[in-house]
Parts: sequence; structure tokens; C-alpha cells
Amino acid sequence: MNSRQKDGMLRSIATDCRFTSGYTGKASLSPRVMEAMATVPREEFVPRQLRQLAYENSPLPIGEGQTISQPFIVALMTDLLCPDKDDIMLEIGAGSGYQAAVLSRLIRKLYTIEVVPALAQRADRLLRQIGYDNVEIRRGDGYQGWPEHAPYDGIIVTAAADHVPAPLKEQLKPGGRLVIPVGRPHGAQDLLLVRREEDGSFSSRTILPVAFVPFIRTGEPADDR
Repeated sequence: MNSRQKDGMLRSIATDCRFTSGYTGKASLSPRVMEAMATVPREEFVPRQLRQLAYENSPLPIGEGQTISQPFIVALMTDLLCPDKDDIMLEIGAGSGYQAAVLSRLIRKLYTIEVVPALAQRADRLLRQIGYDNVEIRRGDGYQGWPEHAPYDGIIVTAAADHVPAPLKEQLKPGGRLVIPVGRPHGAQDLLLVRREEDGSFSSRTILPVAFVPFIRTGEPADDR
């Protein structure tokens, strides 16, 4: 992909950020986040037949009934986490691995869980091939999180749940942030920012309306296979 297409994506993200600032309170995003968006080769994370659309500011299908999120939403959710280079974070819903790749450029370690076996295997293989070696993937139901590595500086959920899972909240550090879409499948959804205060209590804020694929529950714990 040429730099003109990537620059066009970055301009579209900046435009969307200004357009939605009344919702988000953000007229621009962190330069570190924008640099990560510029660095990660999005074309590697979309199906080959859709690569010419990789830098369009829109979601794309990745198979198995799932999608790769719109670049603006990836950038916004990443920015809301306030990632720091020493952070350890958790992602629920690896999908193609694109969001994980972006976050991996900004933090020390990312653990991610994907419920669809084929996607988990594909994302794991791709991230290793490209060299994102600070990402570790498990296959399975992400509702219970990944408690072995908790508490986390941040948690990001890339599918819409009908409520905020309590186990994920409990796996946040004091001062940690959870970014999650909440709402009905194929209905009204809002992106929420949940913060764990230093005293252990929680606060939340609605960021903006969104549309995500549903959070899939299997009832089976995540595993390493």
C-alpha cells in the first residue's frame, strides 16, 4: 500500500475526531496513538481480496461473521486507554489481530483472548510473522478475562456486551481503564469508558454511539490451544 492511502486514513481519523468531539471531548488524539496507526500495516490484517480497501476509514469483514473495526474507532479506543510504554493490558476479541498490533506499539505487554478458533490461530500466526512479539493470545470465552496476569493497566473489549462483565472490572488496577461497547446486538450501543478509582470504586462515562458485532459467550474458559 502506498503512503498516500495511509495518509488519507490518518486524515480521515483526524476529521472524525473533530466531528465527534462533542461526544468524546477530544478534538485530537495522542501523537503516540496516531504514530502507531501510521506504523501498523493494516493491509496485512484484512482478507487479500479486500486489501485495496485496507486504508479506507471503515470496518471490513474478516470472515467467521466478524469484522476489523473502523480505523477511527481503533484509534479512539486506544487513545481512551491512555497507554503508557510500561503498561500491561488485556484485550477481549483479538479478531484479525489489528487492534492488538496497534496497542503493542504503545505498551509493554498485551494479553488477548479470541473466542473464534480460526481467528485466534490466524491472528497468532500473523502477529508472530510480522514481529509483534509482546502479544500473547488465548482462544476462548473472554468474559472471565485472564486473571493469571491481572491486574491490568487497561482492558479493551472489541465486541458489544449487554453489560460490563464484573470479572473484567475486578481485573483492573486502581487507576486502570476499561473501554467497552455496551448494548443490544444489532441495536443501540454505546462505547463506555470505565475507570477504577484509587479507592477501588468504579466510575463510567458514555463516549459515543457505536456499532459492534455481539460479544460471544461459550461458557468455556480460555485456553492456550
